[in-house]
Amino acid sequence: MPPSAHATRFIRLTGGSFTRRVSAVILDRIDEYRRVLETYSRRLLPQIRWRPTDRGDVEVLNETADFYRYFDATPHAEFLFECVARTIDVDLPAETAFLRAYDSFKAEVSRMIDMPDRLLDLLFRFLRHNDGKLSKRAREREFGPLTDGEATRIEAIYADLQHP
Repeated sequence: MPPSAHATRFIRLTGGSFTRRVSAVILDRIDEYRRVLETYSRRLLPQIRWRPTDRGDVEVLNETADFYRYFDATPHAEFLFECVARTIDVDLPAETAFLRAYDSFKAEVSRMIDMPDRLLDLLFRFLRHNDGKLSKRAREREFGPLTDGEATRIEAIYADLQHP
């Protein structure tokens, strides 16, 4: 099976989620992406005659198919490769580590106290957004039933999972 078939099969098996992850990397590097696109379009635009339409689109007035048929897409392919590599080498491992930590956190806290999933999710988010500490407000409102010892133990569980 050629590499492109493997990639197509992978994307189909992941429901396109890999494509969305690569798109997120492209969005994160949007200025560089724009520069890569302009490496070709800047030279090409003077060759294209066009006019705006009433729909806010453009109508191309001359034949342009030959401009796109066999152009050198090396900068575009290199940029896409870098985005795919970052997705595979950085983003997916980070997401996997996050999910493992999240699942472990939920399991550890659930062994300690009985708490609905919705509240466990909220607890994790509060800790995540407050450097691993429950704010006084959160302790009093959402997590009032927790003892000081339980709150301290939960913060320690969270901290241990952030630095395995």
